[in-house]
Amino acid sequence: MSSLRHRFAASRIAPAQTVEDFVGVQIDPERRRGRGAGINPSGRFEPTQTTAFDDGWGSADDLPPFKTEVQEEKPRRIITTNQSPDISFDRSINPYRGCEHGCAYCFARPTHAYMGLSPGLDFETRLFAKPNAAKLLERELAKPGYQPKTMAIGTNTDPYQPIEKRYRIMREILEVLDAANHPVGIVTKSALVLRDIDILSRMAARNLVKVALSVTTLDRKLARAMEPRAATPERRLAALRLLSEAGVPTTVMVAPIIPALNEPEIERILDAASVAGAREAGYVLLRLPLEVRDVFKDFLERAYPDRAKHVLSVIRSMHGGKDYDSTWHHRQRGDGPYAWQIGRRFELAARRAGLNREKRSLDKTQFRSPQPTGAQLSLL
Repeated sequence: MSSLRHRFAASRIAPAQTVEDFVGVQIDPERRRGRGAGINPSGRFEPTQTTAFDDGWGSADDLPPFKTEVQEEKPRRIITTNQSPDISFDRSINPYRGCEHGCAYCFARPTHAYMGLSPGLDFETRLFAKPNAAKLLERELAKPGYQPKTMAIGTNTDPYQPIEKRYRIMREILEVLDAANHPVGIVTKSALVLRDIDILSRMAARNLVKVALSVTTLDRKLARAMEPRAATPERRLAALRLLSEAGVPTTVMVAPIIPALNEPEIERILDAASVAGAREAGYVLLRLPLEVRDVFKDFLERAYPDRAKHVLSVIRSMHGGKDYDSTWHHRQRGDGPYAWQIGRRFELAARRAGLNREKRSLDKTQFRSPQPTGAQLSLL
């Protein structure tokens, strides 16, 4: 008898069900070693939900560990636009879908459901790369009437996650932006950004780039549990220092701030980042949209069972009793006394550390439309 028959049970999902019904069963720790999520529930768009269970036959022992798999995709467009009133950019690029860093709190996890995959372990093990991104970008920048504004990269999944070492998509994108004198803002929690310091420093000399490092905690144990394949806190601070020394304007992002978990570190993170050379700082409160809620709750119960109920209680107090409120302007800052306290603490700590004394605006006036490879040359 095939052991596959004993591993899973499938049940049809009724149309009336919501994301609250999509809670997964914990995966064996040996299979998910080094990963952030402990569950791998079916995506919310799937007609059936598959759940692992122990049937007593020992069949789960036959299942291999989760390994990182990368599939190449070739989109028709690479620049994504948005009209969200509570974010500072209207266009962005995502070189990859999914992220191997495995951050338990990642708000981008639900996007994997659109691929028919789980926002849990699938999100950090079944990745998609866009190797034609640079060519698409060059073509889109060359379109008649294109108006340059700062391009945001890293606002969804990290462009410098581990597979970038092999694919080098982000470097190719930077080469196109550099040649076109196009401003770009980068967010990452990876020290791999230092690989491209030659391009970044060149662009910085023309006021065309800013780099934000996300420093969530200075506690190595917490970082290892919460974002297992991201750079250590020390390496992120070192990246801030080396970028700053190379003339690249840097920002520290304390994101997300999680009540009673990394929240006590706000002041220390800002002080350390300021010493490392950061000149601006920002923060975002923990966001738990859709399946992120269950992945993060599972993480809390596994890693910090003594704090789980308190953390979730405080989160709800900032969202009107709910786990999450997606209302514009509210979703990233929350509301109520606790949210107000976090905001004031951050503001005062940033001021004491000498951060945010001025906000740098990148220069979009230098842009020159690229000439795509193979394009017909003008006679005049």
